[in-house]
Amino acid sequence: MYILILLFPLLNFFTIFLLGFYLGRLGCCYFSVIGITLSFLTSILIFFEVVINQAPVTLKLYNWICIDVYSIQIGFLFDSICSIMFFIITFISLLVHIYSMDYLKDDPYISRFFAYLSLFTFFMLFLVSSDNLVQLFMGWEGVGLSSYLLINFWFTRILANKAALKAMIINRIADVFLLIGICIVFLKFKTTDFLVISTLIPFIIVDQYFFIFKTFYIIDLISFFIFIGAIGKSAQVFFHTWLPDAMEGPTPVSALLHAATMVTAGVFLIIRCSFIIEYSENVLHLLTIIGSISTFFAGLVAMYQYDIKRIIAYSTCSQLGYMFISCGFSNYHLAIFHLFNHAFFKALLFLSAGYIIHTFFDEQDMRKYGGKFLNILPLTYIYFIIGSFAIMGFPFLTGFYSKELIIFLGSKYYIINSSFCFLISVLSALFTAIYSIKIILYSFISRKVLGYKSIYKVIFNNYSGIEDAEDWMMFSMSTLAIASIIFGYLFNDIFISVGSFVWNNSIYVDPSHFNYYIYYNLPYNIKDIPLYFSIISLFILIYNNYYIFYIANFGARLDFIRFWYSYLLGALINCTMLIKYFHIILEFVDWSKSIVYHDIAYIIYNAFFFNDFYNNIFILFYKFSYNLNVKFIDKGFFEYFGPFSFYNLKKYFINNFNIYFFFKLSFSIFIKILILLLVLLFLDYCLLDPFLLNNLGLIAIFIFFNIYNKD
Repeated sequence: MYILILLFPLLNFFTIFLLGFYLGRLGCCYFSVIGITLSFLTSILIFFEVVINQAPVTLKLYNWICIDVYSIQIGFLFDSICSIMFFIITFISLLVHIYSMDYLKDDPYISRFFAYLSLFTFFMLFLVSSDNLVQLFMGWEGVGLSSYLLINFWFTRILANKAALKAMIINRIADVFLLIGICIVFLKFKTTDFLVISTLIPFIIVDQYFFIFKTFYIIDLISFFIFIGAIGKSAQVFFHTWLPDAMEGPTPVSALLHAATMVTAGVFLIIRCSFIIEYSENVLHLLTIIGSISTFFAGLVAMYQYDIKRIIAYSTCSQLGYMFISCGFSNYHLAIFHLFNHAFFKALLFLSAGYIIHTFFDEQDMRKYGGKFLNILPLTYIYFIIGSFAIMGFPFLTGFYSKELIIFLGSKYYIINSSFCFLISVLSALFTAIYSIKIILYSFISRKVLGYKSIYKVIFNNYSGIEDAEDWMMFSMSTLAIASIIFGYLFNDIFISVGSFVWNNSIYVDPSHFNYYIYYNLPYNIKDIPLYFSIISLFILIYNNYYIFYIANFGARLDFIRFWYSYLLGALINCTMLIKYFHIILEFVDWSKSIVYHDIAYIIYNAFFFNDFYNNIFILFYKFSYNLNVKFIDKGFFEYFGPFSFYNLKKYFINNFNIYFFFKLSFSIFIKILILLLVLLFLDYCLLDPFLLNNLGLIAIFIFFNIYNKD
């Protein structure tokens, strides 16, 4: 039963890939959906047996690599973390498969799309069920390959090609660090098995390792490399640039890869390696800092975006930052609970946005919608409201039960950056509320199209041919909407309640980091802060006519702030002794006004120009590597002393010796070598005659130099 959950998606892929022509487009769709449905039903049985009945299972299939006493086995570990991930992956994958049957029904390559979806599902299940780091890395790379194929599904689009390559390259950079960490683990423990490492890890806490001219604790080194691999896959700050661009793929791809499963693989890796990271205080602090910066940065950038899918993509980065904060606070159970909840409402947002884009002829700029969708797509509006309020942490929706608790972790904690994390988390909650409400207002409520004239005005006036989602799409969105409402309440006691036994054999938390009851003893004025911020954000957007973050009119919208800004600076100037430098200060005021009211908005809109910075840096490295490796070494040193040197030597001989002498010399060398071989053979088999042995050297020399006369 346990292996069947992996075999069904793999069977889907090979069947559709090899026999898709005979099955037909509709046959491929139904065959793939049936296979994923069987995997989902199997995941429910595994969840009941492993999580509810507390019966983890380990399977060892065969030895894959055997070197002396070292061996790497193909094996699977079915514990609580694995079972929960099975449920998430198969549930979201099944709904995405069903949704895609209608979303891509007119695409001529729909069978190939379903084959790629099944391949991705297999690699993701393979990743989360691996019982050793090498096998996990195989699934890790397989997920990256599948994401490349799915993002680049519409391969005739240049932007899709670039986005797929960008996702592949940035993930490979982080994967190099993860591979180095796996190599260090293997060198130290002589194994990569999770169960063996978790047993031996307390004995190497004080061991040190010399790396890059400095001595490090080996536990810090391993944890750091695992951390870099995790933030690369989960698109945290400095590795985040690939995720918004990956929205060039079909919307079901965005819902499956970049909201529910693939990007959460980094968080899963941190949770799976909790028995390693718990012993590294430095990496735990780094997790909280990077997670805080990521959630703040992504939420800030999302407020200034107008591409509906790009806003949700940055929202994914922000929510993953909350999960890393929770891991940094050693609350791994809370991180996986938020991962569990996030999968449902984020997939709901993506699929709802996908239907809006599909209805509006693949237009993703919200400023062109004109707020007409409330009357045309009422059910989609309801689903968007549910998903948006769930991600905001509105009370009694799924996100409320996990996101708010992560925010509260920083309010009472012992490490030095807890107050920083609490402030950043609260501000990020405000940003989340703002961009969530902004999508609703721009798409469904606002009647103005600021700076744009709708190119689909005739269609919206006649309401011809536009209706709510089709049956299969509506089924997927309805199921996710129900999950976004009730799953947080249903699974709250299983995941994070006091005395829960689910994580006993799956997650290790150091006793000094144990803070299980911290969020049950907080005062209500702290617990209500995110709710207050959500309400404040709604009034901010309504008061500013929904367009406070519109870049073209950003300065015009804040004229009263510009006036008071100039007035206060002028009053400050009059109160100082710098009257003679008054014209310089006025120039600074004009420059600062431009920066504050226009350029900063433009900088945030372009995500602080990370892409431009990386492009320039990579170009410099590319030019340096090309000049050094290709022009100087490959095309220079090796060719000059390699094939060119032999060519020049042959040319020299041909030009300086006649051809008859060259062949005569070659034949002479061949004959002399043959004679020497015969002499050696004679020495092996001849009788040891003293006279013969004494004179054999003279005879050989005489024969060698006189066997062939030049005359």
